[in-house]
Amino acid sequence: MAQQNHQLDRAKFCCSVCLDPLKDPVTIPCGHSYCRNCIQSYWDKEDEKKTHSCPQCRQSFTPRPVLVKSTMLADLVEELKKTGLQAAAADLCYAGAEDVACDVCTGRKLRAVKSCQVCLASYCEKHLQPHHEAAQFKKHKLMEPSEKLQENICSRHDEVMKMFCRTDQQCICYLCSVDEHKGHDTVSAAAERTERQRELEGSRHNIQQRIQDREEDVKLLQQEVEAINGSADKAVEHSEKIFTQLIRLMEERRSDVKQQVRSQQETEVSRVKELQEKLEQEITELKRKDAELKKLSHTEDHNQFLHNYPSLSALSESTHSSSINIRPLKYFEDVTAAVSELRDKLQNVLRDTWTNISLTETQVDVLLSNPQPEPKTRAGFLRYSREITLDPNTANTHLLLSEGNRKATYSQHQPYSDHPDRFTSYLQVLSTETLTGRCYWEVEWREGGVGVAVAYKNISRAGNESEFGRKDTSWLLYCYNNSYNFYHNKVRTPVSGPRSSRVGVYLDHSAGILSFYSVSDTMTLLHRVQTTFTQPLCAGLRCFYTHGDSAEFCKLK
Repeated sequence: MAQQNHQLDRAKFCCSVCLDPLKDPVTIPCGHSYCRNCIQSYWDKEDEKKTHSCPQCRQSFTPRPVLVKSTMLADLVEELKKTGLQAAAADLCYAGAEDVACDVCTGRKLRAVKSCQVCLASYCEKHLQPHHEAAQFKKHKLMEPSEKLQENICSRHDEVMKMFCRTDQQCICYLCSVDEHKGHDTVSAAAERTERQRELEGSRHNIQQRIQDREEDVKLLQQEVEAINGSADKAVEHSEKIFTQLIRLMEERRSDVKQQVRSQQETEVSRVKELQEKLEQEITELKRKDAELKKLSHTEDHNQFLHNYPSLSALSESTHSSSINIRPLKYFEDVTAAVSELRDKLQNVLRDTWTNISLTETQVDVLLSNPQPEPKTRAGFLRYSREITLDPNTANTHLLLSEGNRKATYSQHQPYSDHPDRFTSYLQVLSTETLTGRCYWEVEWREGGVGVAVAYKNISRAGNESEFGRKDTSWLLYCYNNSYNFYHNKVRTPVSGPRSSRVGVYLDHSAGILSFYSVSDTMTLLHRVQTTFTQPLCAGLRCFYTHGDSAEFCKLK
């Protein structure tokens, strides 16, 4: 245990960068110590980052600390050198359980620094020196230390396997090539490595290209997420404002109705109370008159009776009941009925309108945006560019899909599985994406002729009705050599325009606009359709049985 502690203490005086005993030791602000040259070189590499860190604890320092020699640590290192620190540092070079050991060392073996493919042995720095100094060893090929050198020895002939049998796809020695592998396609292992290396580089190139493509896809999707979030936030904000205005308007109308009803109530109540007071006054007068007449009727003096009767029998003008306008007990029911009717109308409007509100781009465009004019320049069209891919489940079995399912080429029969969405009668394929709102894409075509189409997803997949342009479910621009023709619902329309190997398609689904453009240095309109689209659309491609015909959805930057 004392020996282990002694070794541990001595290890503390080694630089963690070079692993050697500290030379001209310096201590940095975090408390760790290094060789002056080691920490200076380490920080020189970090100068561009304008911040400097400790190689051990990663604590950062800004600005770069000024290095000051650790005098006490330097004295301790010098003292320990006398007691065997160099030997302790050498212990770090011995092979551990996970290291490749030197094949020449005896006793405790040092770590190998290189393996020789000719000698089939591994060497430490000391025993590797002959390979650097002796002329007969300089042609030997050195590699990083490996424990698998013996796997390069033929188990049958005990020879180095420097050959490769392409017939059996295995490494062999020279004797194998003239024995059991005689007559096989054999080459040197180096030649096969060169060939496989070329294939590997090609595979890596394809992988890197796919990574780049996928990263671009991720960027586009992120942009789409941001666009969706931005559009949704604006929609919510605008909707909140509109509904707030509607609620404020309803509150104002409610207040108006309440005020009008209360005002009318006050007028009517005043009128009724005024009549009520007149009637009560008349009743009081009649009661008084009745009491006087009653008293007169009991008078026994005939002369007194006759004298007073004329003055008592006269009555004041009566307020006849027919002059009082008594309405049925439905004073303000007409107001309630009018408000109820308004409520029903609003409910109907909201219900009918709400069924048209969805989160599709088309309906959002209709409800929240003003109609946008068709762009005039390619840059304007590119604002609405969509990346289109082809759906393998819809591809005719004589269409080969490539370039990430963006390209369709007429080819020999493809081993596609059966699928109900597959076109069987014509060389056609639909896009995976459904298209609404404003979209733009371009198609590059080659050889004889191709068809650039849009169609509803429920288009027939077999028979004459499945042909693009034959029914009212699809629209097709046929590009052939130097001519164009447009087809829809079996009607053919000749189209004139400059020939170009690239066709641009602009769709404004909500406005019912479908336009085809010849794309070169300029944009030339070939044909425009004005209609009403009742469903989302898919982009489509068609080939015409000419070997090599192909069409590809272009990547638009």
